[in-house]
Amino acid sequence: MGRGMMLMLLASLMVGMVMAEDPYVYYTWNVTYGTLSPLGVPQQVILINGEFPGPQINCSSNNNIVVNVFNKLDEPVLFTWSGIQQRKNSWMDGTLGAQCPILPGTNYTYRFQVKDQIGTFFYYPTTSMHRAVGGYGMIRVFSRLLIPVPYPDPEDEYNVLIGDWYTKKQETLKALLDSGKSIGRPAGVLINGKSAKGDGSDEPLFTMKAGKTYKYRICNAGTKNSLNFRIQGHVMKLVEMEGSHTVQNTYNSLDVHVGQCMTVLVTADQEPKDYYLVASTRFTQTVLTGKGIVRYENGKGPASPEIPEAPTGIAWSINQFRSFRWNLTASAARPNPQGSYKYGQINITRTIRLDAARGKAQGKLRYGLNGISHVDSETPLKLAEYYGVADRVFKYDTMSDVPPATLATLNVVPNVVNVTFRTFVEIIIENRDTSMQSYNLDGYAFFLVATEPGQWNPEKRKNYNLLDAVSRHTVQVFPNCWAAILLTFDNAGMWNFRSELAENHYLGQQMYFSVLSPNRSLRDEYNLMNTTQICGIVKDLPTPPPYSS
Repeated sequence: MGRGMMLMLLASLMVGMVMAEDPYVYYTWNVTYGTLSPLGVPQQVILINGEFPGPQINCSSNNNIVVNVFNKLDEPVLFTWSGIQQRKNSWMDGTLGAQCPILPGTNYTYRFQVKDQIGTFFYYPTTSMHRAVGGYGMIRVFSRLLIPVPYPDPEDEYNVLIGDWYTKKQETLKALLDSGKSIGRPAGVLINGKSAKGDGSDEPLFTMKAGKTYKYRICNAGTKNSLNFRIQGHVMKLVEMEGSHTVQNTYNSLDVHVGQCMTVLVTADQEPKDYYLVASTRFTQTVLTGKGIVRYENGKGPASPEIPEAPTGIAWSINQFRSFRWNLTASAARPNPQGSYKYGQINITRTIRLDAARGKAQGKLRYGLNGISHVDSETPLKLAEYYGVADRVFKYDTMSDVPPATLATLNVVPNVVNVTFRTFVEIIIENRDTSMQSYNLDGYAFFLVATEPGQWNPEKRKNYNLLDAVSRHTVQVFPNCWAAILLTFDNAGMWNFRSELAENHYLGQQMYFSVLSPNRSLRDEYNLMNTTQICGIVKDLPTPPPYSS
C-alpha cells in the first residue's frame, strides 16, 4: 500500500472516529433568586433562567450533557443529577464530598454522559437548604431509535414535579436547624410550582384530546413528605420507574416518595371537561393537598370539587411496592455489570446494616447512620483521596457495618466507607423511627429486594425478590420497618448515599462510598479534569500523575 493510500485510510479512520462520538447537548443556566408566590405568599425562590421549576434537560441514552452554571446567588451552590449513573465520573456528582462548590459570582461547567438508561429523572441543588426553595427541574432520557420502548408512542408527554413546600426563606430554615430545632411541617404541596385554587380562575397545566393516550412523568422533588398522586376519574398504567421499564400494572393512585420518579400512561377516556391532578401527603397527621387542572380539548365543565381520597395506612403502600416488577422482556439496556439482571445468582460478599437514627450531638438535633452523623469537610473527599492526602481530611470506616448496641450521642465526622471494587454487597436499612425515610445512592442502580415491618435478620432473606425487583436508585424505609438492597460496586469513584429528606440530609444522615480501582486505570475511572475546581488543602499541591490507559 502506497504512502498516499495509507494517509487517505488514516484520515478516513479519524473522520469515522469523530463521527462515531456520541452527540452533545448543551445548556447554560443562570441561577438567581426571585420573588414568587407558589402558595399565595410572596417569598424568595431559586430560579434557573428565570424559571421555577427550572428548565428541563432533554437527551437520549449515551448523549454527552454539558451544563454551564452561572451562580448568581449570594452563597455557594452545587447541583446533582438524581439517578443519572455517571460511569467513572464522580467528579461531576454535584455533592460536597465529590467536588468544590460553585462560588458566588463564578461559573462551572458540568460534563457527563447519560449512559445506558432511559426514563424520568430530576436535578436539584445539594448545598445548604436550597432544595427547599426551588432550583429543581426534570431530566428526560429518551431511548435511542434502535431500542424500542414497550408501549406505543403517546400523543404527548407531560412533566409533573410534585413536592411539599415551605414558605420560609432558606436562610430561616438553615437557622432553625443550626440552632438545634426542626424545620417543622411544610406549608403545602405544589404541582409544577403552584397549586390550583379551585375557584374557577385556574389555567390548566395540561390539555388532552379525547381518546388519546398521554405519558405523564412524575417526580417527588419535595423535601420531607411522601405524596399520593392521582388523576381524578382516570387510571394510570405504570411503564417506567427510575430508569427501568416495569411490568405494566394499572393504578388508581400511586405513592411517590421523596426523590422518586415514575412514568405512567393515561388515556383520555372520560367525559370531556376539567379534571384535577391531586398530590397529598402520606403518613402525616395533617394531610396537605396540592391540585392542578388537566383539561380536555373542547371540553365543557369545571372539575368536580369531590377530590378522590388517598389510601391510608402503611400496609397499603408496602403492598403497592410489592406490585412493582421489572419488565425483563423489554428491549432496553441492563445495568452494569452485564448479566446482573440475574442478580439473584450472585454471591453476597459483604452485608452492611444501617440504623438510620435521630439523636443529638453537643446538645443539638442531628441525624446519622450507625452512630455517625456526617459533616462535610473543607476539602472534598474525592480530591483529598486523589491527591493522596485523605489521612489529613478523613478516616475510612469510622462507621461499623452493624448498628451500635446503644446510642447515646452521634459522632459528627466525615463518614466514608471503603468498598472493594466490583464486589456484590447487601445493604440493610432499618428505620426504628416513627417517620418515613427515603434514600438515594449516586452513581448506581440497585435492586430493592424487600421491605417489611419489624427488624431484619438473616432469615428474612428467604423473602427477597431475587428475580424481577426493579433496578432503581432510591430506597424507601417505612416507619418501624427495614429495607434490603443488592448491588455490585463496579463504578469507581466517591459516591454519596444520602437521605432525600432535606432536614435529615442537612443534619448528617448521609455517607460516602469510596470505590477505588486498584489499577488507577482510565478503564475504570476518569482523570481529574483540567476544568475541575480545586479547593481546600490540595489547592496549592502539585497535580498527581494521571491514570494510565
